[in-house]
Amino acid sequence: MTTTSRIEWTEQTWNPIVGCTKISAGCKHCYAEVMAKRLKAMGTPGYEKGFALRLIPERLEDPLRRKKPTVYFVNSMSDLFHERVPAAYIDQVFEVIAKTPQHSYQILTKRAERLANYFSSRSVPRNVWLGVSVENKRHGVPRIDYLRQVPAKIRFLSVEPLLEDVGELDLTGIHWVIVGGESGPKARPMKPEWADAVRVQCEEQEVAFFFKQWGGWGADGKRRAKSKNGRLLNGRTWDEMPAAPLG
Repeated sequence: MTTTSRIEWTEQTWNPIVGCTKISAGCKHCYAEVMAKRLKAMGTPGYEKGFALRLIPERLEDPLRRKKPTVYFVNSMSDLFHERVPAAYIDQVFEVIAKTPQHSYQILTKRAERLANYFSSRSVPRNVWLGVSVENKRHGVPRIDYLRQVPAKIRFLSVEPLLEDVGELDLTGIHWVIVGGESGPKARPMKPEWADAVRVQCEEQEVAFFFKQWGGWGADGKRRAKSKNGRLLNGRTWDEMPAAPLG
C-alpha cells in the first residue's frame, strides 16, 4: 500500500514493513507508534498488531504498478535497517527500487551502522536517497560518519526532532539537511538558535537546507498549535532541495 504523504519533502509513502522499536532519544514520542495505534483501532490492514514489527511482502510490488515518476519515502512507519528485518528482505526492497528507475526513493534510518554494513558488499541504486536521523550529539551525530561511507548519489540528514544544539557538523559528502521540531502533545521544545546554527553550517558548507516545521512549540518558546507561520525560520521558509552530484 502506498499513500499520498503529508510530509513536506516527499510525495508518497511506501511501507513494505511496519512497526519498530526504540533505540535513541528521538524515538521517545514516535509519531509512527501513535499512528499505528490509531490505524489498529480503525481496523486498517497491516496494523492488526499495532506497532509490532511486521514484514508485509504483499506491498513489495506496489511501486511497480505506478508509471508516473514519484518520490517515495520508504518505510515511514518503520526502519528498513531494523535488526530484525532479514537482509534477504531488504534485498527484495532494493530489487523493486532497481526495477523502477522512474521513481526516486528516500530511505531514512537510525540504524546507521547496519546501513553501512549492508552496502559494504552491495551497490546503491542511482535512484536512492539515503539518510540518517540526527536528533542530538550522543545518538545522532555519530550516524553521519556511517552514512558518509555509503556511495549514494544523495545523502541526507533528518535533524528532527532537534533536541539540542548539535554543535559543529562535518557535512562533507552530505547533500541535504532537513530540520524540524517535535510534534504531538508531549513534544519537547526546539530553540531557534539550534535550528539556525544548523542552517548557517549548511550555507557555509554549500548543503541544501530544508526547514520542515516548529512542531509543538513556536519560535517564541510557547506551546502552540500549527499555524501558517509554523515553517518560518528567521522570517522566511527554507525549501531547498538537493541537486544530484556530478559523476
